[in-house]
Amino acid sequence: MTSPHATTPPLLIGCAAGFSGDRIDAAGPVVQELIRQRQPAVLIFETLAERTLALAQLARRSDPEAGFEPLMPEFLRPALADCLQHGIRIVSNFGAANPQAAARTIHRLAQALGTRTPRIAVVHGDDLSGPAHRPLLAEALAERMPAQELVSANAYIGAQPIAAALQAGADIVVCGRVSDPSLVVGPAMAHYGWAWDDWDRLGRATMVGHLLECGTQVTGGYFADPGYKDVPGLDQLGYPIAEIDADGHCTLFKPQGTGGCITPATVKEQLLYEIHDPAQYLTPDVVADITQAQVHAVGHDRVRLEGVRGHPRPDTLKVNVCYATGWFAEAEISYAGPRAAERARLAGQTIQQRLGHLAPLRTDLIGVTSVWGNDASSWLDGADLRHAPHDVRLRMAWQHADHATALRLPREVNALYCCGPAGGGGVRTHMRQRLGLTSCLIPHTNIPTGFTWATAPGPAPEHAHG
Repeated sequence: MTSPHATTPPLLIGCAAGFSGDRIDAAGPVVQELIRQRQPAVLIFETLAERTLALAQLARRSDPEAGFEPLMPEFLRPALADCLQHGIRIVSNFGAANPQAAARTIHRLAQALGTRTPRIAVVHGDDLSGPAHRPLLAEALAERMPAQELVSANAYIGAQPIAAALQAGADIVVCGRVSDPSLVVGPAMAHYGWAWDDWDRLGRATMVGHLLECGTQVTGGYFADPGYKDVPGLDQLGYPIAEIDADGHCTLFKPQGTGGCITPATVKEQLLYEIHDPAQYLTPDVVADITQAQVHAVGHDRVRLEGVRGHPRPDTLKVNVCYATGWFAEAEISYAGPRAAERARLAGQTIQQRLGHLAPLRTDLIGVTSVWGNDASSWLDGADLRHAPHDVRLRMAWQHADHATALRLPREVNALYCCGPAGGGGVRTHMRQRLGLTSCLIPHTNIPTGFTWATAPGPAPEHAHG
């Protein structure tokens, strides 16, 4: 059956960041490719995760104007002027714990670049940290409600406020904790005007978002394995662009002249990434089903995804609750030369004997066995280290509710310079506040969402691309 949206031109969505700390030079090539294509286009930045949101909450506690993605100005500077000039919308979750402050920063950046004033919409509804939400959280968590200080609570909200903001004429939509794929679902819904119970199209758009959300993971990043899965030009990876048609199917490609590759293999790996059940990928917008998905190459570095289905969305939203759990401390020291591993082991035993009665210690001999888990069980038991390397770094870490007690670990490791085995050096120590995390489900109906204007709306600009 022909789609009623068949005459609507395809939508291009490019991704210029897949996590907080991603490369800051990605947006330029993506935007130039979107301009060359001369089609309706959106640029997304996906920079939020449980870890980064927790860090953002701590930053906001220290500074009311902080708490958004710290690299946001660097991400945007190469692309903002071109996006505003060519009608390319920008949608991102780099608002993190402070979307309003992020919007103010974008406004100042636009002024500094000499662009027109962008219409910036700020999505709200995800932040459940205020006192008014405590009864709701207590009911949802029941006996799991943390006794410690509650730092934040954020719901994974969906695409509806993003779509509404774009339909109202927003140039830029700043979000906090929205579901990652919703960054794509929102623009697709605004562009095509699909119904919010058009589950198959919602499911397809969701999986497009899933392919784009990690940036270069779909163009060869986190994929390369020399001699087995070779990726050309890893130093100049191209970030992905998806062309979404009226039925929600997509074709993935990357900017001309960039490195990396888009193949059925790279797409399949990302398609399955973090999928708990291929028949039921739960999101706030839809339950996506990829069991009948078809992935095939349609040209060089061009791959088509079809066959995704969708089912009615869950009645509840996932909410992450962060609470204070004390302080995390870590310290490292290196030993080199003959019997380096034995001297590092003795240093670790010394710290264990001095502090082990206060809290559990995590111990690693980096260069011996430092990936698979706590190494204490092997080296404390006198494991054979005859074939150990001649350069070993001892790392020890712990967590404690009391700041002064937590600080004892880095001080003790620093004292190994004179109080430990021979030849220790290169001490590095670090302390940071630690947050615990628990999750619960809260009904959609108890979490209203929407958007507000961060700048005076004024007349909506024409967003026809070209």
